[in-house]
Amino acid sequence: MSPELDTPEDRQPLMAELRFMEDRFHAASHAATPEDFGRIVAPDFWEIGASGKRYSRAFCLEVLSQRAAKPPEEAWITRDWHLRELGPDHCLLTYTLEQPGRITLRSTVWQRNANGWQAVFHQGTVCL
Repeated sequence: MSPELDTPEDRQPLMAELRFMEDRFHAASHAATPEDFGRIVAPDFWEIGASGKRYSRAFCLEVLSQRAAKPPEEAWITRDWHLRELGPDHCLLTYTLEQPGRITLRSTVWQRNANGWQAVFHQGTVCL
């Protein structure tokens, strides 16, 4: 990883917290639940999927519910995590996601509110 993408040492605890929530957001963790999603994803959330299509919060919750109903397939691998603060209550979390048959670059905008951190936007871009 190039030095300009290193997350500062004092931001490592926040990055660890958001990484944990990211796993529950996109169901990379087999412990992810629709309840987790409901708690950590903002009501006005939307995403641009790796397909290039725009998806609503409701659609993403449905996909998570379908994943949770199936036994886990091959593990998803994440790497190259980076956190950038965009303001006092907003962060951009980026990483690479390796799934069977494809690699995508991922980015999520997280916003802190009275209930903690919530995802407000996510994008996946196929790179391999």
